[in-house]
Amino acid sequence: MVFRKTASVSAPVSPPCLPAGRRVYAIADIHGEADLLVELLNAIRRDGSARGGAAMTLVFLGDFIDRGKDAATLLKVFPLIASDGVVVLKGNHEAALVDAYRGDEEALAFWLKFGGDATLEGLGVDACPHQPGSYSKIMGDLRRAVDVATIDWLDRLPHSWSLGDYFFSHAGIRPGLRLAKQDPDDLLWIREPFLSSRRRHEKVIVHGHTIEPGAPRLGGNRIGIDTGAHEHGSLTALGLQDHEQWLVQVSDGRVMIEAETLG
Repeated sequence: MVFRKTASVSAPVSPPCLPAGRRVYAIADIHGEADLLVELLNAIRRDGSARGGAAMTLVFLGDFIDRGKDAATLLKVFPLIASDGVVVLKGNHEAALVDAYRGDEEALAFWLKFGGDATLEGLGVDACPHQPGSYSKIMGDLRRAVDVATIDWLDRLPHSWSLGDYFFSHAGIRPGLRLAKQDPDDLLWIREPFLSSRRRHEKVIVHGHTIEPGAPRLGGNRIGIDTGAHEHGSLTALGLQDHEQWLVQVSDGRVMIEAETLG
């Protein structure tokens, strides 16, 4: 395990914090990489034990399916893990699966192009060739492979979650629009103008969706934690407690912890 302290950053006017006694770990964009997830969860367990007692919440920021070899396995597992201490948010890939399952051919075309074929393969559904004429067969096979209760669960997943001075969503927010008024499509899909915005949002936005290779930047108005689990073999959790932010990252068999204290 490697521990690295980040360089200090300029503290905001009011440093973000969580309520006393609360600790959050956020994970984004697993994309079917179950081995990395297990490794990261083990690292989180060790990290949490070293930090002492706190009421912990694990927040998944969506896109746990597609692309990776274990996408279908995670599709089956995630409905079983939701509890008082686990929050699962909807990502754009889960939304596309729901729409495809319910007969939207445009959503199915998107889903197949951007990683849904891996989920289908794990389910035993033949998705080749990706031709419009085959869509009705793929939809029929998908409906036989996945219980409708799983799809209903995916569809009910929240688009956001908030605690203390932090707001969690899959993709980000629309700058300048109050958090309570955000469009669900933006929470699932947005990149610009959110990624380049320097405005001070109502809360610090924690998100995935856009890969930021290496170690995510701490201390800003947003913290993007998608480090490309499938593309780069790196899965990252953001830890939050009091005024502290830290990263727990697994990559190439190594665990890195990087911390920042604000204020």
